[in-house]
Amino acid sequence: MKTDSILSLLGFASKAGKLSFGSHATEFSVSSKRAKIVLLAEDISEKSVKEFRFKAEKVNIPVAVLSGISTNTLSKRVGKNCGIISVNDQGFASAILKNIKEETRYDGEI
Repeated sequence: MKTDSILSLLGFASKAGKLSFGSHATEFSVSSKRAKIVLLAEDISEKSVKEFRFKAEKVNIPVAVLSGISTNTLSKRVGKNCGIISVNDQGFASAILKNIKEETRYDGEI
């Protein structure tokens, strides 16, 4: 995965106010359909991954586990202590998903 590109985009999105941080805020963004993609750090529990996949895919929002990006790394880049975030802007979400697709066989769409 192009971790540097993804982390850079997340840093810009954070500064632009286009992210929701943490499980509660992300869950709200998903339920209100503001989220365009849900991103989870690689060290998030399997239970949380399943929970967010279920909730997001129920409303057709893609979910990606960021391999190679830990909660600590993600937190430092976005400026908040979190391992679960939602990107609430179509432009940032598309750019991040493009970087994810280039390295994996992710077939989801935004």
